[in-house]
Amino acid sequence: MSRRKKADASLEANRRDELLQMATRLFVAKGFEATTTRDIADAVGMCPGSPFYHFRSKHDLLKAAMIAGIDSGLQRLQTAVAGIADPERRLRTMIRTHLGTLLESECPASLLFYESRSLASDAHAEITAATDRYQQLWQATLDELAAGGRLRGPAKATRLLLFGMLNWCSQWYRPDGALSLDTIADLAATMVLVDSAMEE
Repeated sequence: MSRRKKADASLEANRRDELLQMATRLFVAKGFEATTTRDIADAVGMCPGSPFYHFRSKHDLLKAAMIAGIDSGLQRLQTAVAGIADPERRLRTMIRTHLGTLLESECPASLLFYESRSLASDAHAEITAATDRYQQLWQATLDELAAGGRLRGPAKATRLLLFGMLNWCSQWYRPDGALSLDTIADLAATMVLVDSAMEE
């Protein structure tokens, strides 16, 4: 590939990323239905039809935004727990990292979870696959804790309940509220872990 073609390909990739990031911000701020492709194109300085060069439709943009958000969260999670051998400490770190991804990110794509109802079944399958990748580390950690008698309930059920609890924080958490994310993370961990004092 010539130098010019490589530069053009790099420019197009950057434009695609810029478009995806802006679409994510607008979907989170305004909602999927209320956001038009013209809104997205205007925000990145494109002609109204230009987004369709990169994405087939607004629905395709939503799917890509959700998958990118999940994959980004997975990378952040893997980085946070790298080298942590103790499963309890690992879980506590995962809980705090998940809350940070959800509530401290400039534009948390995970908040688009509630917009998935707008997508077709084939898109749901791709998002489910990305979600499964994200949850594998959680399940492995919870399995390890359960095997050691350090988990209050079955590992799979705990994972489902834990995600429901953590994700719902987006509906009520306020940065200036009474509970910090560190406190919420500690409380969530306490709810699923066996108190070490009870084992003595």
